[in-house]
Amino acid sequence: MRKPVVGVIGNAQVINDSHHVQSTGKRSLMAVAEVAGALPLMFAGTPGVTDVDTLLSAVDGILLTGARANVHPSRYGVEPDPRYEPFDPDRDATALELVRACVERGVPLLGICRGLQEMNVAFGGTLHPEIRDLPGRMNHRAPRLESGEIHRDPKVVFADRHEVRFRPGSLFEQLFGCTTIRVNSLHGQGILEPGKRIVVEGVAEDGTIEAIRVADAPSFALGVQWHAEHDAQNNPVNRILFEAFGAALLRNKPTF
Repeated sequence: MRKPVVGVIGNAQVINDSHHVQSTGKRSLMAVAEVAGALPLMFAGTPGVTDVDTLLSAVDGILLTGARANVHPSRYGVEPDPRYEPFDPDRDATALELVRACVERGVPLLGICRGLQEMNVAFGGTLHPEIRDLPGRMNHRAPRLESGEIHRDPKVVFADRHEVRFRPGSLFEQLFGCTTIRVNSLHGQGILEPGKRIVVEGVAEDGTIEAIRVADAPSFALGVQWHAEHDAQNNPVNRILFEAFGAALLRNKPTF
């Protein structure tokens, strides 16, 4: 019996100001392979390349990863601002269609960071381009050096930064067996208004939405704001999430 196959979305990147490529992070690939027990298969976040119908006929689940680019504000009715670039409109188009298709067809879906935000926008929700600018919110961006550069030590960048508190009786509370966990934080943009099918299952202590599910989805359809792909092999919080994703893949996978 073959392993489940997980489609992992790619991101637009330009190397040396001239070479346009699609890429995805190694941590995401390893979390899928080593914890979810599946074969990761990167696909282009580009509508002209990736046909959603064909993709979903070839995979058993989808992972929407984090990315440097923000979801374009036009996707949720806000004027774009150069301060919140870069954007990746091709990934927007691919991911938003894919979210709705996965839910409709019962294909397991896990959204991480930008992936959570895409799930929200796909169902009519809105985002705020800089959560830390809202009253009472903390800075959720990655730690920086005094020079202003992002800290280069992964132990600092991916350290647990704040709590996430799950709604009593929520799916996440059942999944983790507790009401509070601690997670990393590496994002500027975040959910402002949840979409019509988005159920908020967990929030940070400042009220930032950190865990969601899609209401009445026939299969696994969860999103988290933290970077759950980080050290999913050893981090107990992240491991639980990817193991649950892997179990959903097996329930969804054909038996041939």
